[in-house]
Amino acid sequence: MTRPAASLAQSRIDRREFVGACAACACALVGLALGGCASLVARPVTPVDGRIELALAHYPELTEQGGSLKVLPDGQADPVYVLAQGDGGFAALSPICTHLGCTVEIEGERLVCPCHGSTYDRLGAVLQGPAQLPLARYRTHLSPDGVLTIDLRSRA
Repeated sequence: MTRPAASLAQSRIDRREFVGACAACACALVGLALGGCASLVARPVTPVDGRIELALAHYPELTEQGGSLKVLPDGQADPVYVLAQGDGGFAALSPICTHLGCTVEIEGERLVCPCHGSTYDRLGAVLQGPAQLPLARYRTHLSPDGVLTIDLRSRA
């Protein structure tokens, strides 16, 4: 069955409308992709005498319950995960799985290795193997004025 010419004319869009619709879809997809990748971006930091200092006022994600931050100290190949704990404390962890060296991912209250499924808590302790050892943890200190110091030379 064929449609009348008047009906066809009403259902067609012109080139400008088509290009506009495609551009809107592309922008939405890019926004979704970048939003999903934002948590993967490590913020560069410069250690001084083996210590990183993070003013919490500049890192609001660390003031939130379950907040986390990935930092990449200058001169290091691997980032450091900084995780806000429920008790107001902080953990600074190496994201390198102790099983075979894959990079774990933060998944809420757990850190999960995408390679073999090892799971750690937010303090780096093994919850599920095959990993046997906890994630490397760095000493942290929160000053009264809200500066978190992470000592990269000292393991907790």
